[in-house]
Amino acid sequence: MEYTQITYEVHEGIATVTLDRPESRNGYTIRMADEAAHALRAAIADEDVRVLVLTGAGEDFCVGADLSGGGLGVTEADDPAPAASSPWSEPATRVTRLLFGSGKPVIAAVRGAAVGVGSTMILPADFRIAAHDSRFGFVFSRRGIYPEGGSTWFLPRLVGMGRAMDWMISGRLIGAEEALTAGLVSALYKPADVLDQAYLLARDLIARTAPVSTAVIRQALYRMSPLASPEPAFALDSRLIASCAQSADAVEGVVSFLERRPPAFTGSVGKDQPDFLPWRDPDRIDPLEGEDL
Repeated sequence: MEYTQITYEVHEGIATVTLDRPESRNGYTIRMADEAAHALRAAIADEDVRVLVLTGAGEDFCVGADLSGGGLGVTEADDPAPAASSPWSEPATRVTRLLFGSGKPVIAAVRGAAVGVGSTMILPADFRIAAHDSRFGFVFSRRGIYPEGGSTWFLPRLVGMGRAMDWMISGRLIGAEEALTAGLVSALYKPADVLDQAYLLARDLIARTAPVSTAVIRQALYRMSPLASPEPAFALDSRLIASCAQSADAVEGVVSFLERRPPAFTGSVGKDQPDFLPWRDPDRIDPLEGEDL
C-alpha cells in the first residue's frame, strides 16, 4: 500500500506509525484507518520489530473523524473498498483490534488534541504518554453518534466505570492533568519531549525485556483479568511456569541476572510462544479479519 495519510518507519527495532495529515490536525479518514492498519500488520509480522510507537504529525495527535465533507464518512456505504467476504469493520476498530492483538508493546505518544477516535485509538496501547497541553475527549454523545473501537470495553478497565461513565456520557474534554490522575496516561512531558521520551521507553523495553515473555504477559493481562474466577489464570500460570524449564529465554534471564549483565534474549514472538496458550488456538479465527487471533 502506498501511504499518503500516515508515515511508517522502522529503526533499531522500533516501528513508528505517524498519523500524517497535520494540515487537518490529523483528521481521521477511512484511508488513514486502512493505511494505519496496513502498517500495523507489517510491524506485528516483522520479527525485527520489538516495540510499536503510535503518534501524530504536527501539534495535534488526532482531532477525530474528518467532518469537512459534512458527514461522518465512516459508514459501510461510504467505504470505497469494503471487504467482500467479511462483515464491515468500522475504521477505529480496524486499528484498535490490531493493537489489542499485538504481541509487541505499544506506546502512544500524544501531543495536543486527542479527541474522538484520537482518544479511542490509544486505549489498547500499553503505555500512553502525553504532553502537558494534551486534551482528550470521548465526544460521541455531543455528536449524536456512538463510541467506537471497542472503547466501552477498554476505557472502564483503565479508569474505572464511574469515570468512564462521566467522560463518555458528558462528552466533555479532559485535560492532561485529569487524564494523568485517572490513569488514562502514565506521564506528562513538554510537547517537544514527548516523542523522545517514547523512544527512550521503547529502547529500554528492547534492552531489558524478553519478546516472548512480554507477548504472553500482554495477552494474559487482557484475557485473564476480566474472568469471574482466578482458576483459569491459576491453571495457565502453572503450565507457563512449568514450560520455563525448556525456555532458553528463562535460562538467559536468570544467568544474565546472576552475571550482572544485560540479557540477550533470542526467543521469537512469531515462533516461540507456547502452543497451549488459549488465545493461540489455530481453530479460532477472527470472523472480522479472517486471521488467527
